[in-house]
Amino acid sequence: MKKRNHNLILVFLLISLGTYAQTPFGVNLAGAEFGSNMPGTFNSDYTYPTANELDYYQSKNLNLIRLPFRWERIQPILNGSLDSNELMRIKNFLQLANNRNMEVIIDLHNYCRYKINGTYEIIGSNNLSIANITDLWTKLSLELKNEPNIWGYGIMNEPHDLLPNASWFDIAQSIINGIRTNDQNTTIVVGGDSWSSAARWLTYSDNLKNLVDSSNNIIYEAHVYFDDDASGLYNDNYHNEGAYPNIGIDRVTPFVNWLNTNNLKGFIGEYGVPSDDSLWLVVLDNFLNHLKQNCINGTYWAGGPWWGNYILSIEPNNNVDKPQMSILQNHITTNSNCSTLNVSSIRSPLEFYTYPNPFIDFIHIDGINNGEILYIYDISGRLITKRVLKNSRVENLGELKSGVYLIKSVNKFIARIIK
Repeated sequence: MKKRNHNLILVFLLISLGTYAQTPFGVNLAGAEFGSNMPGTFNSDYTYPTANELDYYQSKNLNLIRLPFRWERIQPILNGSLDSNELMRIKNFLQLANNRNMEVIIDLHNYCRYKINGTYEIIGSNNLSIANITDLWTKLSLELKNEPNIWGYGIMNEPHDLLPNASWFDIAQSIINGIRTNDQNTTIVVGGDSWSSAARWLTYSDNLKNLVDSSNNIIYEAHVYFDDDASGLYNDNYHNEGAYPNIGIDRVTPFVNWLNTNNLKGFIGEYGVPSDDSLWLVVLDNFLNHLKQNCINGTYWAGGPWWGNYILSIEPNNNVDKPQMSILQNHITTNSNCSTLNVSSIRSPLEFYTYPNPFIDFIHIDGINNGEILYIYDISGRLITKRVLKNSRVENLGELKSGVYLIKSVNKFIARIIK
């Protein structure tokens, strides 16, 4: 009877935790990928988003940040050591976001290219190999694997025009294998080929469903823009771009259908509209409503400190919100029909048995499959760390401070544990 009462208390805690665990919408915060000089000079050629920007987007409940950065800066010499200053900038940004309960996608913004002696070499060419990019992610995942608020490793932004040098499938598989030698926990975000086009997904990216991840934790990323060539340049007005209210729905549908057919998880890493015509706002609204109905989140392109008059930017001007922000605000709440932590998704309160509790360094959990990724929150709902269940144990918990913690898997609350 004592155990039953204890689990009923845990159900109550789950209801209060749900708002922390729901999949968020968010924004790209650009700046660290800026500039043509490689590696360039920090705060001259490129910069990183600021704490003030995080405060602004947190105030708008856009709590997922996609952070673009460049390969040439984090690893100035191929196969060499990671640049300590650049790594520090990434980690500092992660800490700023974590302090605000915001999650971050680390986005390698290189299009499957690396600038060598002023020329962009393509992965698979004589001067840039698949082994080079695998080396980068193997080293980077080792450095970042214990960061608690990384939503996923975005392994490459917008691969395109690779063949006959190499296939994106082979590159992505090699990167996944490299990451998993060091980090079995963090989600790997795999963008599609052909600029990650959602509309062209079946033509260029259908084979990505055959990627193998030992942790079974891949999210697929597509991009959607609504101008005539889907580039996001928006060189002409709404009518001359051939736009119409549901153009976004039509362009994302091949990707959505592919996810549903193959029972895979997806994400829209980039989408955006100009601020100078309310007709574009209708397109954005319809598009986001469709994503929400299909339980897919995304990050708007873009915010960031150096955009100036960029027409897609949602950085506020003199503390005045951009028109796109009001549309984004309409779609930040989670669709109650999606699989999230809410009352309807709670399984039997007697299903899981956890011991020892209180614990010192490990927890044994009965009732959940080995290999599942478990997320550990403090009592306020702040994500602290994540672990893979092995041999029915969650190990290496000695680093946690004394206190009360909550364990959940992707959509199931497991237990309250005490240290």
